[in-house]
Amino acid sequence: MNIKVDEYISKAEKWQQEQEKLRMIVLECGLTEEFKWGQPCYSFQGTNIVIISGFKEYCLLGLFNGALLSDEKCLLVKPGENTQAGRQIRFTSLKEIVKLETTIKAYIFEAIELEKAGLKVQLKKTSDYPIPEEFQNKLISDPDLKDAFEALTPGRQKAYLLFFAAAKQSQTRVTRIESSMKRIFSGKGPEDCICGHSHRMPRCDGTHKTLG
Repeated sequence: MNIKVDEYISKAEKWQQEQEKLRMIVLECGLTEEFKWGQPCYSFQGTNIVIISGFKEYCLLGLFNGALLSDEKCLLVKPGENTQAGRQIRFTSLKEIVKLETTIKAYIFEAIELEKAGLKVQLKKTSDYPIPEEFQNKLISDPDLKDAFEALTPGRQKAYLLFFAAAKQSQTRVTRIESSMKRIFSGKGPEDCICGHSHRMPRCDGTHKTLG
């Protein structure tokens, strides 16, 4: 048991009992307890299997390769529209967790067996995502921007393409592209901060002034 997880749960404003119960269930499955990204994370032979998190409306058990699970009880939730591998089981009470304990363990054991078998979710490549016309035109007219974009990690490239494409109007896409150029040249993703700190959008401009 990791002392950082003890501290995390003891200081949690909500879902203390629920997260502690989930912790005990996961540990009984033989996983190694670590503390990553500010949350309890559990691995098998160095590979992340599940993570425990608490939010305002629910707490959850996140399965890193949950998309591969059979999900016989239809418990798994896709966190976001563009999420490929990860899935969540969400809870709103300790009673609910206790009731599903056997099923939760079955899901975890299945995830471990999938890891042992070396099965992975086949993730989409950057080339599988369409490039918005406005951004394609910008890359053609600005070779330096094209070079900077291609130098980004695949994850950051995909994040930009999704960020630009999410805008319904052409002018909004153009505005997003223009406001992202400094970040692209700095080798940062759309949710990275050019000042070196970790941010979620809205982002800062390097002086911690919020960007829309």
